[in-house]
Amino acid sequence: MTAQAARSHVAGARRPGARIGILGGSFNPAHEGHLHISRLAIRLLALDELWWMVSPQNPLKSSDDMAPFEERIASARAMARHPRIIVTDIENRLGTRYTASTLRALRATFPRAHFVWIMGADNLGQISRWQNWRLIFRAVPIAVFDRATYSFKALASKAAHRFARFRMRSRNAARIVGHRPPAWVYFHSPLHPASATRIRMMRKRGKARRRR
Repeated sequence: MTAQAARSHVAGARRPGARIGILGGSFNPAHEGHLHISRLAIRLLALDELWWMVSPQNPLKSSDDMAPFEERIASARAMARHPRIIVTDIENRLGTRYTASTLRALRATFPRAHFVWIMGADNLGQISRWQNWRLIFRAVPIAVFDRATYSFKALASKAAHRFARFRMRSRNAARIVGHRPPAWVYFHSPLHPASATRIRMMRKRGKARRRR
């Protein structure tokens, strides 16, 4: 997919100084927790847009329990009930597989936009397993949102220690967008209990009961 096709797909990023959050994930399926963290990010970071970037296949997750890509896109569109949330398959269009490569491609494609990577505390706890994870911190600012039971592990993680001196106070969070990376912030925000894993387990139990 060409850079021109990617640019036409999410035209808002072409505006000079556009403040754009990126919440990448499998969205298998999309759920209220995604919407909760997105609303917080839009408000706390003063974002113009927040992209739900649906990944074709997370390299760290098994494909056995993964719904088809188009089904996950549809799930995200059905859940994205906010005018500033945009569901995008831009990673698929760019042809990148790893987050570090995707962010590098996005910055090259949309040089005038200010991107910030949005993720939950669970991902901060294990981001050091991601390919070229240090380059992610050096590519764009990062905003991390608390998730139940993950706070200690996240803040004691290899990544949190490695980039400790670049952590910003949450009260200055809006300033992180456009800040030269590395820069990251951790929000001890209100928690939401939803998780894709729990939803998939409930669906499996429901199917099992119907077979009885």
